[in-house]
Amino acid sequence: MRTTHSDADRLEGVLAAADEPLTAREILSELQSCGETAFESPHQIATVLGRWAEQEGTEVITAQPYRYRLK
Repeated sequence: MRTTHSDADRLEGVLAAADEPLTAREILSELQSCGETAFESPHQIATVLGRWAEQEGTEVITAQPYRYRLK
């Protein structure tokens, strides 16, 4: 899946607004409640956020389930 700049902005917006780290499922739920349809599954979100973590954009908290937050 190729992530557009606007998709990335939406993910960042959800993470920035969160008071605590979120799971990919929680992020997807939040996006869907706002009418966003760019992501179809938590797996897609986790893949994107995992890539960002490699580039120092997000922090992955490796508990069960994984949680994500902006650095």
